[in-house]
Amino acid sequence: MPNLPMRAADAVAQRLYDAGCRTAFGMPGGEVLTIIDALERAGIRFILCKHENAGGFMAEGVHHMDGAPAILVATVGPGAMNGVNVVANAEQDRVPMIVLTGCLDADEALTYTHQVMDHEAVFAPITKATFRLTAAGADIVTDKAVSIATEARSGPVHIDIPISVADAPFKGPQRRRPVALRNEPMTEAMSQAWDWLSEAERPVMIVGLDALHDEAAPSVMAFAEAFGVPVITTYKAKGIIPEHHPAALGGAGLSPKNDAILVPFIQSADLVICAGYDPIEMRPGWRDIWDTTEQRVIDIAGVPNLHYMHQAGINIVADIGASLQALGDGISPRETWAGGEVGRTKAALAEAFPMDDEWGAAGVIAECRAVLPSETVATVDSGAHRILLSQMWECDAPRGLIQSSGLCTMGCAVPMAMGAKIAKPDVPVVSFSGDAGMLMVLGELATAAEMKLGVIFVVFVDASLALIEKKQRERQMANVGVDFGEHDFAAIGRAMGGHGVTVDNRADLRAALTDGMAADTFTVIAAKIDRRSYDGRI
Repeated sequence: MPNLPMRAADAVAQRLYDAGCRTAFGMPGGEVLTIIDALERAGIRFILCKHENAGGFMAEGVHHMDGAPAILVATVGPGAMNGVNVVANAEQDRVPMIVLTGCLDADEALTYTHQVMDHEAVFAPITKATFRLTAAGADIVTDKAVSIATEARSGPVHIDIPISVADAPFKGPQRRRPVALRNEPMTEAMSQAWDWLSEAERPVMIVGLDALHDEAAPSVMAFAEAFGVPVITTYKAKGIIPEHHPAALGGAGLSPKNDAILVPFIQSADLVICAGYDPIEMRPGWRDIWDTTEQRVIDIAGVPNLHYMHQAGINIVADIGASLQALGDGISPRETWAGGEVGRTKAALAEAFPMDDEWGAAGVIAECRAVLPSETVATVDSGAHRILLSQMWECDAPRGLIQSSGLCTMGCAVPMAMGAKIAKPDVPVVSFSGDAGMLMVLGELATAAEMKLGVIFVVFVDASLALIEKKQRERQMANVGVDFGEHDFAAIGRAMGGHGVTVDNRADLRAALTDGMAADTFTVIAAKIDRRSYDGRI
């Protein structure tokens, strides 16, 4: 490529490339052609999706695999508005995302109103920051955006790019912000924490998303094993220690059946250690589940506790892994949970969520987990199936199960699975959707075919919003607004360029999964179940 003059858009793209970004997603319009051109020049592949909302989830899927900020590109007006849901999801689910929108120049907008709207006003409430790009400060704006998006707790940052600014020559020096050093654990707080840990006979650790942000999995494992501390995770932190480990008590926060086992266990502990625990994933039953006048609680987080969902006797704002290492430094381990409570709790969870169901939603999940390799990356959409799968899907490593557990938006599983497969083409990827969620994103199956992505898309077909229907029925309300027609998703998959099969038993599902893993394109597996197969299970 010839040595072309550097534009402001090129300065943005180069900064994003330096941050590790290699893919961007969206749908072009005339207002973002320069930024797309700049991304491609910098080595960031632009991938055309069928809807900006799905594009943002594809970008998130990539982020979970490579750790770099996600990039969503949207044109002026309707393009930007199509991305509102996924940007709000990024804010609630702590996803570092750079949202690049095109806009008209300020002078042009004074007398031209077609599609003109205040993007910054729209995105301000659902992002960590929003900027309007300037030609001379393109590098500064992008550096700030990346830093703000990736610092604890991560989230989306919006950059509005006027047409003429994107094309304007960039002549400024390549300025860089100094790298912020991570905080070390506070000595005074640690002194008391050491005393508490050395005296604990029934400690428990609740681990959340901040621990993944700090790459603290090795420290969590070492601490749990050294001090005999069982580990409960939020859904997003599942797999931070392998869930077959004797100390792993799985994910929590959404299933009442699960909570009935784990909450009393936590309340029986004499020391609760919250390691990167962000309660945005939890439900009201987890609000103030311990009494700090009765229980010792240490809260280690990347940011101060401003949520007030729980309180702690000791609050440490620092790197999660470094804090756990410092907490355990110089303390001699002692016997914990001498009455065998951890093993009984793990057994109770296994009994509550058995893997031997012949069919139904649980049978589908159990068969998929039995057939698919342990390293499979799974994504799951919101609904009753997500609650059940989050308990039954065992993860051996972090980010083995990806979902929207902050915003809990529908329609995310299919595009997130596609993004994961783009980032790691050699890793098996499976997506779990309800039939309503799949209907929201059917157009992206065409994208999967175009890119030859060998993702397996499992659809729970019950012609109902099963979770809402269940709640409606339990409240003895009339069946209204939750049922819809049963559609042939296997045929739709074939029509969109992939493979498609309908199954209603575990043997046929096993065969379809085996074929799907060997296929040269995507496979839709439509699993027909009774909507009431969730009753008593979640």
